[in-house]
Amino acid sequence: MSQHQRKRTSGWLTGILPYGTLQRKIVLWGIVPLMILVVLYWLTNNVVMMVVTRHGSEFPLPDFISQRLIEAQIELDDLDLEHEVASYEYSPGKEKGIILNQFPIASTKVKPGRTIKFILSLGQKLIPIPDLSGKSVRQAMLDLETAGLILGEIAWAFSDTLPERVVVFSYPATGMEIPLGSPVNLMVNRGRASNFTYMPKVIGLTIDEVKKRLEDKSLKVGIVTYRTDENYLPETVLEQSEPEGAELDVGTEIDLVVSSTE
Repeated sequence: MSQHQRKRTSGWLTGILPYGTLQRKIVLWGIVPLMILVVLYWLTNNVVMMVVTRHGSEFPLPDFISQRLIEAQIELDDLDLEHEVASYEYSPGKEKGIILNQFPIASTKVKPGRTIKFILSLGQKLIPIPDLSGKSVRQAMLDLETAGLILGEIAWAFSDTLPERVVVFSYPATGMEIPLGSPVNLMVNRGRASNFTYMPKVIGLTIDEVKKRLEDKSLKVGIVTYRTDENYLPETVLEQSEPEGAELDVGTEIDLVVSSTE
């Protein structure tokens, strides 16, 4: 190509797209898209993800234990938290509907929208008293134990029209519902002239209380042995020689093991 032709070509290109304009367009086409990508990345990382993950909105979970669920729900709504009841449990001393436990536990960092699980109280479990009439004291005691109840006091009835040494009735009465672990008292027929009695439970009582209880059952205190046991107050009965509910002759001596601090 001749020098004249090159000049014509150069002049034609320069006339169509000057050199400075070409540089600026190259910069715009290369850097501007890169800047747009950087801005989009920043927005995605710092704004969109913050909304999605609720970054920075964590807070310590309050303690809802011992509250009623209806009371806790007010605070849960204020904190934008959900809840569900995971299970129910019987709980002596706790009214029905009281929160016994929660997950997550109190002070755990949570975010709005989190579901909190609760274990609620069913209250005191009530047990129907089984029918004990016509049974021996020993059998009645086993039936009570099976039902989750315990033997209370034994009182005497005197009748020659009923079998001797059997339960006439219980009080509270058969079928009544009482709290788990409650004592049930028995009325037992002693007959017209019976010379037997029943061994009461005396473990955990003071020696003076035991003497009075044994006298009420026509029994006597036998040999008293002392044993050091700092888990109990002094003069507390730790063991009795006859089991609770055992049939004994009137005047039987009961040996005792009593606590001592020395």
